[in-house]
Amino acid sequence: MSTASTTSVGDATWSHLPPAVPLGLTADAARLGAEVDALSGFTWRPNRPVSQDGLGTEDAFDWKIIPLRSPTGSLHRTDPGGAGLEDHLDTAALDRCPYHAEVLAQIPAPLHSVRLMALGPGAETHEHRDGRTNFPWGSLRLHIPVVTQPGAELIVGGQTYHWEAGQLWYADFDRLHIARNRSPRRRIHLVVDCVPTPALMALFPDGFRAQLPWADVLMARREAPLPTAEQERLRCELDIPATFPDWSDDSDADPADSLPGAVDIIAGRLTLCIAGEPRFGLVHIGNAEFRLQGWTDERTLVLDLERPDPTARFRVRCGRSTDEQIRKVRRPDQDRKQC
Repeated sequence: MSTASTTSVGDATWSHLPPAVPLGLTADAARLGAEVDALSGFTWRPNRPVSQDGLGTEDAFDWKIIPLRSPTGSLHRTDPGGAGLEDHLDTAALDRCPYHAEVLAQIPAPLHSVRLMALGPGAETHEHRDGRTNFPWGSLRLHIPVVTQPGAELIVGGQTYHWEAGQLWYADFDRLHIARNRSPRRRIHLVVDCVPTPALMALFPDGFRAQLPWADVLMARREAPLPTAEQERLRCELDIPATFPDWSDDSDADPADSLPGAVDIIAGRLTLCIAGEPRFGLVHIGNAEFRLQGWTDERTLVLDLERPDPTARFRVRCGRSTDEQIRKVRRPDQDRKQC
């Protein structure tokens, strides 16, 4: 069974806002640059996009990355990561950059990926959007230029920006944008993916905050403790809406279709399995509601197993809008693992 109420957050909700604004945090660009120069023993690896189908092919143009935080803390993961079985962890490169760590600690928000991103002389990205990266999905991508010069530009929402080194910036990367470097030197930005919090929002300019549709900002919720005994009681078998693990914008999945699934304990934590395979770690955010590991509250699962007809509620949010699909739950033999 399912219920749904879907009204997407349209462009008009955000088009009145500037595409980019500086935030109330600055850093010493010379110190940042010196630490980047000292990373000579680390390899700048090509950018690799990620989607629900996994890691994509490396970008062919001169766009290289050293991750400071990444899925599992791997230096090989140049992608920002996403929902799955992995947490974002500091990498060995961040251990060599104490001032970067100091600056990151001043950003009052949970941090996901943090990457040094270098765009080579003459390089230019194609025009694109960074999917589900803005307030309605609870995921912001911030920049601090580290090494820059005239000719290093970002075009966001049709406006061209050159950002000076050391200043923290927000941009709406869900809008069409291009990064290009028409200078003879490499441009390096520190790119931070994080989740909105009231303290982070206080760093935005007053005029921007006055125009912001606050009801459409998906704020971070903290993880809530869940004892092992309670985790055991939440193990179950369930059908999963085919659209729930599908992030593609051109999806042909039918919301009425279901995939066989289970909630089980794997490596000491609750995990959502699909067709017998562990797919998503579950992070408890209160009242038996779980977000997906490595992701935001944009997509959550609510387990209501104490009622006579146990159910699971699969929620997908976009700003104030929530699409909810409800599925019946089957309680398993507690001695049998589900996946």
